Amino acid sequence: MRVLLLTNEFPPHIYGGAGVHVEYLSRELAKLADVEVRSFHHQDYVDGRLSVHGTKLDNALVSGCPPALVSPLRALATGIAFNGQGIDADVVHCHTWYAHFGGILAKLLYGIPLIITVHSLEPFRPWKREQIGRGYDLSSWIEKTALEMADAVIAVSSSTRDDVLRLFRVDSARIRVIPNGIDTDEYSKVERPDVLARHGIDASRPFVLFVGRMTRQKGLYYLLKAVRLIDPGTQIVLCAGESDTPELQAELEAMVAALQPERPGLVWVPGMLDRSAAIAMYSHATVFCCPSIYEPFGIINLEAMSCRTPVVGSAVGGIPEVVVDGETGILVDPRLTPLPPHDPGDPVAFAQELAAAINRIVADPAMARRMGEAGRRRVVDRFSWQSIAKETLALYNSLVESNR
Repeated sequence: MRVLLLTNEFPPHIYGGAGVHVEYLSRELAKLADVEVRSFHHQDYVDGRLSVHGTKLDNALVSGCPPALVSPLRALATGIAFNGQGIDADVVHCHTWYAHFGGILAKLLYGIPLIITVHSLEPFRPWKREQIGRGYDLSSWIEKTALEMADAVIAVSSSTRDDVLRLFRVDSARIRVIPNGIDTDEYSKVERPDVLARHGIDASRPFVLFVGRMTRQKGLYYLLKAVRLIDPGTQIVLCAGESDTPELQAELEAMVAALQPERPGLVWVPGMLDRSAAIAMYSHATVFCCPSIYEPFGIINLEAMSCRTPVVGSAVGGIPEVVVDGETGILVDPRLTPLPPHDPGDPVAFAQELAAAINRIVADPAMARRMGEAGRRRVVDRFSWQSIAKETLALYNSLVESNR
């Protein structure tokens, strides 16, 4: 079996859960098959049965278009470049819409089965129009085309499977639910108070942790609205990665700046942490908060749970399939509006319930420990990359056999 994975992100160029997924999936698949990864970055190496080749196109190719269209057009050009390099694989497996055009061409030009893993869906992210303008119409068209012509669609949760069936013309027989996974050896509780000290966090006091990008999807705005309602003895640590737009970044940073004078212990950590620092943060946090308003799976919740940290999460998308309410954390229903952009129907109530759930866990250390241990057991039992790779390889084999 020769597997070709097409992706925008690959280590060290990772900014979201899809990149983490491809990193670990490729590593485990390469123990079972020959795997080639093609990414959007400068990289080129071989490690056993895994080979990684990057294609970073020159900006001159898109120098004449509006800035918002650079990213979508570069994605299409990179997909053409992937195919122009030649393909010698039995299957092509794409991750995020950026890579889908390359997969469409590979299926048409090289006659190999196309597999799409759905990490998110464009119809649920209308705020992207703020970022890429009419490029959002292009990304939506590419995603729809790829999903509807794919030989198999992998949904990372049952919720995502239902969304695909509702939004696209995809036969249910072509959809397989295979969740994200976690390396439980790597993501394990550690004692690293030095990491906390480096960022001005008091290791002797409880803290709630947020880790995520500054995007409307991740719900940081609503956690900030909850800050004044969280017990003042609880520190609030916000590890915020890159923003979708400069305007959104400025809006969120202004909210933090306004809160900090009146809220001691509100710690802002700009930029994504390296993995070891993130594991230290998860390990020391009293509770992890995932206030997303759209989350097909939520791999960050697995990371926190694997480090024995209870989770307060939104009851949206795939999060309830990861976090067990009352057992590994507390779920809060944001009661999303039925129409895009699917914001909370009552933002004030959502913020109040987030704060109440956080306060409840912080106030009961025995419950927090019990939830943390239950979370670790759940992750170890259900979300190993080894089993996910075997299930994915079995899907590849079935497609290759039926394609003969």
